[in-house]
Amino acid sequence: MPMLWIIRDLRFPFNSNSGLRLSYFLLLFLCVSASLRGTSPAKSPPNVLFIAIDDLNCWAIDKNQYPRVQTPNIDRLRERGVTFTNAHCAVPACNPSRTALLTGVSPFVSGVYMNKQDWRECKNLADVVTLPEFFQNSGYKTMGGGKIYHAHSLSTEAHTGFIDAEPWDEYFPSKDQQMPLEVDPPVMPENGNPKFYGGHMDWSALDITDDEMADGKVVSWAEEQLTSEHDKPLFLAVGIYRPHVPWYNPKKWFELYPLEQVALPHVEEKDLDDTPEAGQKMARRHWQQWMIENDQWQKFVRAYLASVSFADAMVGRLLDALDNGPHAKNTVIVLWSDHGYHLGHKEHWEKFALWEQATRVPLIFAAPGIGGGDSTNRPASLLDIYPTLVDLTQGSPPSHLNGKSLAPWIENPKAPFKTPVITTHGSGNHAIRSERWRYIRYSDGTEELYDHSSDPHEFTNLAATPEHVAVIKEHRHWLPRSEVKADPPLTSQKKKG
Repeated sequence: MPMLWIIRDLRFPFNSNSGLRLSYFLLLFLCVSASLRGTSPAKSPPNVLFIAIDDLNCWAIDKNQYPRVQTPNIDRLRERGVTFTNAHCAVPACNPSRTALLTGVSPFVSGVYMNKQDWRECKNLADVVTLPEFFQNSGYKTMGGGKIYHAHSLSTEAHTGFIDAEPWDEYFPSKDQQMPLEVDPPVMPENGNPKFYGGHMDWSALDITDDEMADGKVVSWAEEQLTSEHDKPLFLAVGIYRPHVPWYNPKKWFELYPLEQVALPHVEEKDLDDTPEAGQKMARRHWQQWMIENDQWQKFVRAYLASVSFADAMVGRLLDALDNGPHAKNTVIVLWSDHGYHLGHKEHWEKFALWEQATRVPLIFAAPGIGGGDSTNRPASLLDIYPTLVDLTQGSPPSHLNGKSLAPWIENPKAPFKTPVITTHGSGNHAIRSERWRYIRYSDGTEELYDHSSDPHEFTNLAATPEHVAVIKEHRHWLPRSEVKADPPLTSQKKKG
């Protein structure tokens, strides 16, 4: 296999059904021939830089959604890679989304649906080879820092979260704690409602530097790894916590967004009137009401934007360290977020819903020889990251993976596709996202349908219109045929997230 990497700087071969097999074997022949002649040294398998960003919505890759967001570093990553503009999470919640990505198993197959379920106790995942474990077994040095598994800063013990320490050669700050402690203002909440997350749904412009932030400490550690030589190929996972709440950031990031210039999300009055009761129950309308009544909506949007730009700066530091280090020409980068984020869209806040704003995520792949500012609107799932990284590093994919490799669309963004994306939020509740449509079916059988070619904000539910019967039937076909019960059972879980 090492002989394949002779041509890795020119183009990555794919072991997929993308119509590239002829080219693959031709390149393989040339590599073998060159090796026999002694004309080129073999290259080692590529490193992997795995960047996870918490609660980053689609604004970072779709300026049509919010033109004023400033993400110059994510923009430059897009310029050197391929962006999946129609990518979605498997679950719009931190823990089950990350569990699905890291195990490659859909929630309705594993039974991990909610934040409070400790995936490490899931019987259906007991024998699954996780993504870091796959790379460790493949001879990689596995290093991680920050929030990769579920964790949060709403309590001291929650910084540890549901980390699996075994497949990591090193973890920062330690294998017993995923995240460094945060810097908080003297009084909490400073601006939020004390009833929302115990006051942690809050914002504050702090008089501190980036390096004093927990994310700054994680990225400083990661910079050291990217600028150092290693005796094995490197799998480096970096979890950036912002823009997760509380939105406590250095004041300079707030200053990027003068309050009077902060535009509110595009909303429509009585948007939920045509939404089934099951959908309406998911919306945190009382949060939205409080934001309006207390003149906080614009301020919270500003705080989210400040957090996004801070996170973007962390991405920039990682890219600079990679580019200035010894691994610049042999590293695959993937950047993703665990789910989208509502900021008043559809009278809702945060994630925990099946609408576009909650499920759509940034997803970018970059490496020498692939991409170069390309993008594709083909549907992609975070479940696809695991098999894609296996493909890009020429590994043999485990048989349990539920996602597909995105290598064909990295090679050709216009390649045909057949499979839409499934997002699940609790047993029986699913969204099916194709290139044009979003279809939602709740556990009580009620439905929503949105046409993204004419209604990108999902204002008009078309599920009851006779002319869309065929579209609904087509999308129903993709609903899961069966679903396992919550595993571990929700009733047995302690309050963990």
